[in-house]
Amino acid sequence: MTTARALRTASTHELREQIVRGHPVDPDLLAGWAYRGTSLGLPRVAERLTWKTFQKTFWREPGTDRLLGWNVRLEQDGVDAPSRPRRRKGAPVTEWHYEVIAPAGVPMPPGFDRGLVIDYGRGRVPDLRMRAIKDPLVALSPGSADELIGVSYLVVAGRCVELPT
Repeated sequence: MTTARALRTASTHELREQIVRGHPVDPDLLAGWAYRGTSLGLPRVAERLTWKTFQKTFWREPGTDRLLGWNVRLEQDGVDAPSRPRRRKGAPVTEWHYEVIAPAGVPMPPGFDRGLVIDYGRGRVPDLRMRAIKDPLVALSPGSADELIGVSYLVVAGRCVELPT
């Protein structure tokens, strides 16, 4: 069983510990890949309003070398079903664009500083509703980008407010 699969039943405390004990991620290992994600720790009502499964993409922008990405909404066919993008007018629904940056200078909760930061306020297509949300991103195994874990928090007036995701 993969570590990610085992985390599906982990408590919020256990999930937070995975972030704190996580390993740095080499951003070059992310560029050009899409990861299927599973929201963990959300109350069921929040999952119904958002999603249980999603896809995160990572793309190196030519000319700037910024590591950018976006979320792809998936049809909610179940956590073990193949990824099937939700479509609008024939195109996959993408949202919540972001830039992946180093944690230096980014306010974050204690212990969340060992990986990268997904910053929704710096994406190519900014979504003003998401600009205060940051996601630290760490690897579950050292030197590997095969299984990653992240968490969302808000930065409000320089203070961090952890979210249950």
